[in-house]
Amino acid sequence: MKKTTLIIAYTLLFHLLFAQQKDDKQLAIYFDKILSEQFKTDDPGIAALVSRNGQIIYKKAFGMANLELNTPMQLDNVFWVASIGKQFTAVAILQLIEQGKLNLQDEITKFIPDYPTQGNKITIEHLLTHTSGIHNFSGMPDPEKKLAFDCTPNEVIDFFKNLPMRFAPGTQWEYSNSGYFLLGYIIEIITGKPYSEYLEENIFKPLGMTNSLYANNKRIIKNRVGAYSIGDNGLVNSRPLNPIIIFSAGAIQSTVEDFYKWQQAIHSYKLVKKETLDKAFKRYKLTDGKETDYGYGWKLGYVYESPSIWHGGGIEGFGATEIYLPKEDVFVVVFSNCDCNYPKEIASRLAALASGKTYEYKEIPVEKSFLQGYTGLYENQKGQQRIISVSENQLYSQLGRGPKSIVKPYQKDMFFFDDNAMFTIEFSRNKKGAIEKLTTKKLDGNEVWDKTNKPLPNQNGIKVDEKILETYIGEYEIPSIMTFSVTKEQDRLFLQGEGQERFEIFADTENKFFLKVNDAQLEFVKDDSGKVAKAILNQGGRQSDARKKIKSEFYFTIKK
Repeated sequence: MKKTTLIIAYTLLFHLLFAQQKDDKQLAIYFDKILSEQFKTDDPGIAALVSRNGQIIYKKAFGMANLELNTPMQLDNVFWVASIGKQFTAVAILQLIEQGKLNLQDEITKFIPDYPTQGNKITIEHLLTHTSGIHNFSGMPDPEKKLAFDCTPNEVIDFFKNLPMRFAPGTQWEYSNSGYFLLGYIIEIITGKPYSEYLEENIFKPLGMTNSLYANNKRIIKNRVGAYSIGDNGLVNSRPLNPIIIFSAGAIQSTVEDFYKWQQAIHSYKLVKKETLDKAFKRYKLTDGKETDYGYGWKLGYVYESPSIWHGGGIEGFGATEIYLPKEDVFVVVFSNCDCNYPKEIASRLAALASGKTYEYKEIPVEKSFLQGYTGLYENQKGQQRIISVSENQLYSQLGRGPKSIVKPYQKDMFFFDDNAMFTIEFSRNKKGAIEKLTTKKLDGNEVWDKTNKPLPNQNGIKVDEKILETYIGEYEIPSIMTFSVTKEQDRLFLQGEGQERFEIFADTENKFFLKVNDAQLEFVKDDSGKVAKAILNQGGRQSDARKKIKSEFYFTIKK
């Protein structure tokens, strides 16, 4: 009887494994189709790896590793991973916490006594979660031009430390490479070792990540890929990157196979304990109780309703994305050697397929009268607006007064974006059956929007007297962030950021304007003398003051 039971059990297991292998072969066909359509043989390429239940089910390279040498991409090619490298910094900090050498609530002045916190309490946890309020120095215009190629971490910190705080620590979330730069510097202070040496001894060597290293421009690195960008006349070699400026915010080079080793080690708790790592995968709460979509070195979002732990990296010459779906135990990593190919959507599709989901929704028919119930103006906690409208039996979503996007139903009260199936909307009803809110779901995280009774805003704007428009003409500066100009042609006003396209802005009132290319809004503010002194830029739920430069500060370059 026992023997019969064993035979039956073995037979069932055999059939299950056979079915799994068959599914994996079918998946490989889908993966090949998706990747080969986007990455052509003679263009910059990618390396991709997919695992499920701890086993690699797909790994392949597409395109070229080096265009000049005509070298095809291989799986063991070495890429810059950019901001994904923040994970190594975060784990290093967690290791030091477990060793009792620092605490999440330690103030950074404990390790950098002369750091000017401007009266704020900035903690290690604030740096890990991008909630410190410290200015993101890499968002400034070309820091590379103002820092020598052989600069030191101290010199980089001196470059940004005296900039004004963006907000009080813990009150907002804003991505900041400065925060992760400081974490790397603190690692060096505590351990007495260079950041690169700490990673080599405590992460790369113990895990057998033999093709991973702190980025180095001089060292001969076997199988290092070329790096490409789009120039005026097509592809060009990207300019060399300075590892010192990027440092612990993303100066890591690696392969997709090494990242699989990293992933396995993290989730088998080889580097830090489970209770420590759980904090890294938990949404950080701001002082007002709102949750962010970031933990410690990892972003938290969704791939087709499945919770995801992920991060992306984008830098000159490279794009990278890694995604982990904990419920399905699916891991995907994709590295690209052109900044023209940010592989977030590709990686999301691979993750969806590997977890048993289709990467394409099927539209279902819905009557126009039913669609009408979704229409209205919705607002999120940041004060952003989303307009849902209907035209010719088609539902549209519009962020602010930016471009409209078609959304199509695939289940009751659930819609997907026609131009991005990874982005979905789910409507919620009250007890009476009326729509009261919607939730947008994407890899970056969920966002709730409450339905309001407010009228839909004017889409075309109002006319403003030309003499009033003339007072707005000039250059404006958001300190250490950007400059932009406001110009006029007859009765039309235009905004142009430095090195960017020019866009028309439309008037809501005499001094409040909006763009139609995105959800940005601009409000002109006068001083006590009645002259325009600044403009307040609102975009993405964030507000920034841009002071108007006086005429003596203007300088122009005339191009013939």
